[in-house]
Amino acid sequence: MKKNKKYLLVTGVLLSLILITFLVSLNMGSLSIEPFEVIKTFLGQGSKSHEIAIFKLRLPRIVIAILVGSALATAGTILQGVTKNDLADSGILGINSGSALFVVMYIYFMNGNVYDGVSNLTIFTMPIVALTGALFAAFLIYILAWNKGISSSRLLLIGIGINIAFTSLLTIFQLKFTTQEFNRVMAWTSGSIWGSNWKYVMAILPFIIILMSLTLCKSRYLDALNLGDEVATGLGIKVEKERRKLIMYAVVLSGVSTSVAGSIGFLGLVAPHIARKLVGPKHSKLIPTAALIGTLFLLVGDTISRNIIAPMEIPVGIVVAIIGVPYFIYLMLSE
Repeated sequence: MKKNKKYLLVTGVLLSLILITFLVSLNMGSLSIEPFEVIKTFLGQGSKSHEIAIFKLRLPRIVIAILVGSALATAGTILQGVTKNDLADSGILGINSGSALFVVMYIYFMNGNVYDGVSNLTIFTMPIVALTGALFAAFLIYILAWNKGISSSRLLLIGIGINIAFTSLLTIFQLKFTTQEFNRVMAWTSGSIWGSNWKYVMAILPFIIILMSLTLCKSRYLDALNLGDEVATGLGIKVEKERRKLIMYAVVLSGVSTSVAGSIGFLGLVAPHIARKLVGPKHSKLIPTAALIGTLFLLVGDTISRNIIAPMEIPVGIVVAIIGVPYFIYLMLSE
């Protein structure tokens, strides 16, 4: 009973913080909008400039931050649960960089330009392309790490190697762009919510809702896998089959997130750890809590990145990394 009360309290606090950050993010930007004016705009009584700023620019970007933050945190929770390794994360393992490489190549060949004139076809097929890159990266990691089973340390080391390889290939490919486009792509691959319109929201929304729902349904399998393969097998679970399914869910969540937000590292590493300290290791509570923490982190990070040197902005991935890298070093030292 106490644990349920604590879970409800943690959830309530996180939702309150997300709501506050949501409202602050709507207010702040190159055009500052007072809270009362935000309410008037939502009621249909705001000025034209406020409507454009809120509904066409800020709100879709905030929704994407919510979707991506929750998806990356859930993917990190899955990977840490499946591998039983506290350092597992789609950014560190090379899944995000695989997605980013495929997306940049696709946009280049579809449009000849990275940002200007991106067609509707490109927008709605980008999650598929990103997913293909993520699956390719995951396939390489899985095959190379397999040795009569999957060793978590081997998986992590292979993943880091794949990540470096894909990042290097991405840099080489970027040399095809002009200087201006190179800089834009560099900013995006550092983690930048550049798909800030409703079409990008609709492109990734179905993937994230379906995969997060499936992950919650499989939460008991993650609990069983944490007890060890022998115990899980004794409970009647087909360990390798369920492990592959769960890894696939994490790959899809990471891939489609990368298609609209670039390669945001460390979010999937940090959020599950904080959630585990708050609500314990049971995945039915851990997954929603990690998703809320991931959402809060990315909303705060995006608000800071948009406003700290406004009207210019820095990649949100850099803001997240400022928090994530020290935590990653702490985890490495504690292993």
